[in-house]
Amino acid sequence: MTDIKFIPSVSVNYACNGSSTKANEMGMRAMQERAYEKRGEQYLLIKSPPASGKSRALMFIALDKLYNQRLKKAIIVVPEKTIGASFNNEPLTQYGFWADWKVAPQWNLCDAPGDDNGGKIGAVRAFIDSSDRALVCTHATFRFAVDRFGVGAFDDCLIAVDEFHHVSANPDNKLGTYLGQFIGRDKVHIVALTGSYFRGDAEAVLAPQDEAKFEAVTYTYYEQLNGYQYLKQLDIGYYFYSGSYTDEILNVLNSDEKTIIHIPNVNSRESTKDKIKEVEHIIHELGEWQGIDEKTSFHLVKTPKGKVLRIADLVDDEAKRDKVLSSLRDPAEKYNREHVDIIIALGMAKEGFDWIWCEHALTVGYRSSLTEIIQIIGRATRDAKGKTRARFTNLIAEPNASEEAVTDAVNDTLKAIAASLLMEQVLAPKFNFTPKNSQSVPVDGFDYGEGGYDPKKENVGFNQQTGQFQIEIKGLVVPKSNEAARICQEDLNEVIAAFVQDKTSLERGLFDSEMVPEELTQVRMGKIVKDKYPELDQEDQEAVRQHAIAALNLTQQAKKILNSVDNALKAGNTALIDGVRKFAMDVRDLDIDLIDRINPFGEAYAILAKAMNEDSLKQVASVIAGKKVSLTIEDARELAKRALKFKQERGRLPSLTSQDPWEKRMAEGVAFLARMKAEAANG
Repeated sequence: MTDIKFIPSVSVNYACNGSSTKANEMGMRAMQERAYEKRGEQYLLIKSPPASGKSRALMFIALDKLYNQRLKKAIIVVPEKTIGASFNNEPLTQYGFWADWKVAPQWNLCDAPGDDNGGKIGAVRAFIDSSDRALVCTHATFRFAVDRFGVGAFDDCLIAVDEFHHVSANPDNKLGTYLGQFIGRDKVHIVALTGSYFRGDAEAVLAPQDEAKFEAVTYTYYEQLNGYQYLKQLDIGYYFYSGSYTDEILNVLNSDEKTIIHIPNVNSRESTKDKIKEVEHIIHELGEWQGIDEKTSFHLVKTPKGKVLRIADLVDDEAKRDKVLSSLRDPAEKYNREHVDIIIALGMAKEGFDWIWCEHALTVGYRSSLTEIIQIIGRATRDAKGKTRARFTNLIAEPNASEEAVTDAVNDTLKAIAASLLMEQVLAPKFNFTPKNSQSVPVDGFDYGEGGYDPKKENVGFNQQTGQFQIEIKGLVVPKSNEAARICQEDLNEVIAAFVQDKTSLERGLFDSEMVPEELTQVRMGKIVKDKYPELDQEDQEAVRQHAIAALNLTQQAKKILNSVDNALKAGNTALIDGVRKFAMDVRDLDIDLIDRINPFGEAYAILAKAMNEDSLKQVASVIAGKKVSLTIEDARELAKRALKFKQERGRLPSLTSQDPWEKRMAEGVAFLARMKAEAANG
C-alpha cells in the first residue's frame, strides 16, 4: 500500500462544560431558548449546527404561534422524506413546556405512500380545510401544492422551512420564488432553519430586500461543541493517495471507530465506476464475510482480531436497502452503541441523518458543495456517552502527471483546501472587531489574558461562556448602516466562503511567488464584497472587507503559531484563543495594514508542501503557473482607488520604482488605466 499523506488541517479542542445540553425549566436547551426568545418575529432565520436541536426549537415556536399568536396552521417542509421523522409527536409537557407537539398520522405526508405530485397535494388541501393544526411534508409536495392552490391559500399559516440552504433566489428555484411571493403578500409567518453558515455555495437564498426582513438567531459550532458533555475534540483532515482508493482505505479507516463511509459519485475521478464492487471490496478489506443478519439485513464481517462488525450497506439498490434503512431508524436502537459499526453510503446518510455514535465521517472524493461537507461533518458531531473524539476525513486522489484530466485533479486539490479553510472559520469562536483609539476600554465579560487590559496596545479579549473574541484593531473601518453591521456580526463566514472558493485568489495565494498579498486581501476580497453586497456604499463595503479578512487571517496566524509549537502545548481547549492572543502580542501594532499584508493562504501552502508528494506538488504548481494572470480593467480601477487613498495619506501618488511591492502594484494599476485612456483617445 502507498503511504497516505495527511493534511492536519484543523484539530479543535473544546471545554466540554455541558451548557449546550443542559435544559431550562421548560425543557429547552441553550439554542432553543435563544430561538424561543424571538418567537414573536414574523420572519425568523435560525442558523445552528447539526444536532443542536433545531427541530424541537421549531416545535416550541410553532406551538406559541398557534396558541398565542392566532395563526391557524403550522406547515413544516423538509427536503426529503427521511427528515420528516424529526417532527414526530413529542411529549414536551413531560420536560416542563405548556403543550405537547402533535402531528396526526395522516398529516405527516413524509410517511404517506405515493409521489409528491400525486395524492399528497390533495392531502394538503384537506389539511387546510380541516380543524387540525400541524402538517409535515417535503419541499416538493409543498411546491406542487402552492402551484395548485396559490400563495393565498396559506394565509395566516406558519411556513417552516427546514434545511433552508436548499432555497435559492435563482428564478429557476420554485421554492425560493414562492417564498418571495409569500413575503410580498405578507400574510404568513416564516421560520427558516439551516445548519450551514453560508446559504448556498454560489447564489443567495433570498433577494436582499427579502432577507432584510428576517431576524436571525445564530448559534455557532463553537458554542455547540464547547457546551457538550462528552465530545471534547473534533479533527478534520485531508488525505492524498495514489492508485485505487479501495486499496488504500484501510490506511485511514479504523474498524474500532463507529464510521460512516461515503463512497464517491460514479462520475467522479475517484470512482471505479462500479459502486457495488467498491462496497464489496471495502467489506473484503475489513475481514471475512460471515453472512447477513436476518433481522436487520446488516452484513456481518469478522476482522482479523476476531471482532464481528455489523455493516449497513445503503449503496445496494436492491429491495433490502429499505430494510437496512428501517433498521437504522429503529427508535428502540437509537441509544444502543452496538447496533451497527459501519455504514457505507453514496447519496444517503447525510443531511438530517441521526446516528449519535458516529465517530468518523470518511468521505471519498471531493464534494462540490461546501454545504454538503458541513452536513457530512455534522453526522459525527453528535454528543454521546463515552464518545470523546470525532473526526472527518476526506480522501482525495493525488494529481498524476500521466492523467489526461490533470487539471480536474488540481481543481479537486484546491477545492479541498478551500473547504479546509472555511471549516476552520466555522469551528472557531466568533470574532467581534473594534477600532483601537484613545477612548478604547475593556468590555465587560471578556478575559484579556495574563496581563489584563493594556490601554497602550491593541487587546484581545475572550468570553469563554459565549465563545466570542473582542479584538481591537488600529485603523479599522466601522460599519455605518444596519445591514453592514449585520453582515459583520452574522455573515463573515459567507464572505470568507466566497473568497476561499475564488479560484484566482486561491491559485495565486498558494503558488504565485510574485503575488503581493494586498492584491488578494484588498483587491480580490474587495471585489467579492462589492459583488456580493452591491447595495452597500463604498465605506460599508470596505468595513465588511476589513472584518472578513481580519477574521480569516487571524485564524490562519493562530494556526501557524499552533503548528510551530509542541503538541503538548496546544492540547487544551484554549489553544486557538492563545494563538490569536500570542499573534496580537508579538506584533508591534495590530493594525489593518498589517493584516492586509498577510497572505491568507500562506499557512495552507506550508501544510500542503509537507503533505503532498513533491512531484505532485510540482505538477499542481506547473498547471497553475501556465495560467498567466493579466491585469483586468476592473482590478486596475480598484488599484487606482487604493492609490488615491495612498495619495490622501502620503501626499503623493504611488511610484512605479518603489521598493514596496504593494505601492509598485498600485502604481501599475494607475499606469494601466492611463495607458487605456490614451489608447482610447487615439482611436
